[in-house]
Amino acid sequence: MPQLSEDERAIVATVRRFVEREVVPVATELEHSDTYPEALIEQMKELGVYGLVVPERFGGLGVSTACFAAVTEELARGWMSLAGAMGGHSVVVSLLTRFGTEEQQQRYLPSLATGQLRATMALTEPDGGSDLQNMRTVARADGDGYVVNGTKMWITNARRSGLVALLCRTDPDARPAHRGMSILLVEQGPGMSVSRDLAKLGYKGVETCEIAFTDCRVPSTQLLGGVAGAGFAQMMRGLELGRIQVAARASGVARAAFDASLAYSQQRVAFGVPIWQHQSIGNYLADMAVKLEAARMLITAAAERLDTGARCDLEAGMAKLYASEVCLELCQQAVRIHASNGYAAEYPVERFYRDAPLMVVGEGTNEIQRSIIARRLVERGGLPYA
Repeated sequence: MPQLSEDERAIVATVRRFVEREVVPVATELEHSDTYPEALIEQMKELGVYGLVVPERFGGLGVSTACFAAVTEELARGWMSLAGAMGGHSVVVSLLTRFGTEEQQQRYLPSLATGQLRATMALTEPDGGSDLQNMRTVARADGDGYVVNGTKMWITNARRSGLVALLCRTDPDARPAHRGMSILLVEQGPGMSVSRDLAKLGYKGVETCEIAFTDCRVPSTQLLGGVAGAGFAQMMRGLELGRIQVAARASGVARAAFDASLAYSQQRVAFGVPIWQHQSIGNYLADMAVKLEAARMLITAAAERLDTGARCDLEAGMAKLYASEVCLELCQQAVRIHASNGYAAEYPVERFYRDAPLMVVGEGTNEIQRSIIARRLVERGGLPYA
């Protein structure tokens, strides 16, 4: 665990107990039935999970990013969908804290801290995922506000979020295109509708939807920070936390796959000995442990840099890239170790195997992460070694 304060360690320990007692026993059943975990979400609100990164002056816990990542890992270890249910919410909190006007912060952060109000962000579109320059959702100025038209895809918690941080074009003619993008804080209401739910391989329980904006009127006071044209830069800073969160989700699922494999390999006997004693299985376990620890170290490094206020798109990208690839690999190895039982629905490793790909493609695909990492390495002149 990273260097956390005593209070932060207590928070992580509390969430760990919640996961062991309340989540692990029911996760597989809820996931297989694709049931929204209402009772678990309510308990997460009571634990303060939705207020982890809300500053204390607005009623939140104001923990370090390293603590936030540790809590995310614990939730994902129990059921990755629970970590997803607070991920986008926390990015919106970060955007408001960093860029919001005092009025916007006072209006939203106290209720976001309790989870009474939940938030999500909307970037991806049907014809453009990581290619934000191809964005077609437009907010045209009209009197004292904007009229929004467009469609967003893959929006987690779309039905249960009362606030959407919408990245859209407020100046469609701007060149380069990102200079015409802004973030609007859109409340659920007329003109915004959830047009359909998307069926998924994994990541069950929480909804992932398409949102349609049809002549949706948004007051100009809902422009994040009161600044038009700054949305792309604002969202890129917000995604630094988002990518650390996805990396922590990946480490949580990878940790669950490793723990299940380690326990199973000591219980399962083949050719007269526990299977971990067979070299092929022992090698799997050793490599899994090394890669998992390396991923967690990258996450900690990115979290600590974020808290300095410096740009950490390089570090967050590296953590997200490596942790998600490790998660995918470890979940596949867990199936191998469990053999035919790993393919059975009664064992949780098949759920881990279906959840793992999300982290590879979500919050910016790993192909995009590699491009960002290479660009930042050139700009910074390589990696610091001292």
